[in-house]
Amino acid sequence: MAGSNEMTINLVILGGTQTGKSAAGNSLLGSSDFESHLSPSSVTTSCSLGRSCRISRIIRRNGCELAVRVRVLDTPSYPHSDLSKEQVRDMVRSALAHHFGEEGLHLALLVLRADLPVCPDENDHTIQFIQELLGPTWKHFTAVLFTHTDKTEEAGFSEEEYLHSASSTLLSLLSSVQHKYIFLDNQKSIIKEERAIILRKLLNFIRQNNYQVLQLQHSKK
Repeated sequence: MAGSNEMTINLVILGGTQTGKSAAGNSLLGSSDFESHLSPSSVTTSCSLGRSCRISRIIRRNGCELAVRVRVLDTPSYPHSDLSKEQVRDMVRSALAHHFGEEGLHLALLVLRADLPVCPDENDHTIQFIQELLGPTWKHFTAVLFTHTDKTEEAGFSEEEYLHSASSTLLSLLSSVQHKYIFLDNQKSIIKEERAIILRKLLNFIRQNNYQVLQLQHSKK
């Protein structure tokens, strides 16, 4: 808590190349802090922290209205076009400890493209990577963020229909993170009201964790 009437939530964005991680981070912050554009190679090559302004009238806690500040750590993709798994893991681990080591991490957002299938091998590698970063309790502090949802909407899928048609691999992943997921169309600038809805969903996930944070001091090496 940043004060009696204000809360800061700490988020890290994880995912593969061209999934829309940086664009999603910008949507959550309501800014353009992170570089994001189409590229044949991985755009993000280092970790960077973005901070939102004070956001009012988002949630109430213990009968009081709380303002929210959002901090998002953008990270290089895994797999990465130029960096090894070990390089990405060590870079992210160091950044997590540096930025969130004292306050802790509220949620890791695993970014997946809604318009591409989730393959079993890729999914296994991604989960192993997150486990190495966050430790054995990763499931409690991870949510899935679907991007490029404009493509699924164009194909006529509602969120419910999309999940009903999802592969067993994706459904198993969602089950493992206790069905914490959000759909985000990060191909366009979201309006203030849409952003508030997304932040409320994230805060609901945090509330389900009883506002606990993942402590990251152990990551310092």
